[in-house]
Amino acid sequence: MADSDPTSIRFSDAFRALRALLDNPDDTAQVFRIIDALSGRNGERTIGRLRRSRTGKELLRERPDLLSILLDRSALEKLPNGTLGREYLRFLDSEGITAEGLRQASIEGHRDVIEGADPDLYFLRDRLRDTHDLWHTVTGYKGDLLGEASLLAFSFAQTWNPGVGLIVMTALLRGREPNVRKLILGGFSRGVRSAWLPAVKWEDLLARPLDDVRRLLRVGPPVAYAPFRVAEYRQQAA
Repeated sequence: MADSDPTSIRFSDAFRALRALLDNPDDTAQVFRIIDALSGRNGERTIGRLRRSRTGKELLRERPDLLSILLDRSALEKLPNGTLGREYLRFLDSEGITAEGLRQASIEGHRDVIEGADPDLYFLRDRLRDTHDLWHTVTGYKGDLLGEASLLAFSFAQTWNPGVGLIVMTALLRGREPNVRKLILGGFSRGVRSAWLPAVKWEDLLARPLDDVRRLLRVGPPVAYAPFRVAEYRQQAA
């Protein structure tokens, strides 16, 4: 029987998903399972902050369908080179991923919508999912293991989600090399200094030059690092 409380903490589910993620870092659904299991009332606190923000209030009132915009590849391809929208497409192509693929992973990793729960929570959940690769684009972190860990550290500083924090802590404990830990902790520091991205109206920024967006959001320039891909991880684990 499904838990009727969307704020319940499910430690066993979280650690089971974490073990599965460590076995297969490509299994993105496990990330969503960890976040879903440990979020507790974090979503409610984030919604409260959105309601105190002018743009956050507008997002909650207007309920923009960002996913449909991001799935409209032909429209994004018409944007000038160097804009956020075009660079977002370039990021997806370089990683061989799609916005729809992320949506499917979240469907696998999240519980169904619970009757009577605050609909704002589900809007926020989907919004954070759909903007994840936009956050990749503006921060410059790639979709490799180090880039994902660094972006999750950035995200933890932005949302203080316990599930995200668990994944970041695991990455720090397993990343024995100082440069790895420096990169991940640098992501956290950037997240602290940045504008609060959950309240950003990304729909209004897609046609703007990426460098301008980075300055506007105070994320700073991309950090140079050597990507560490899943294939290398599996070689080391073998």
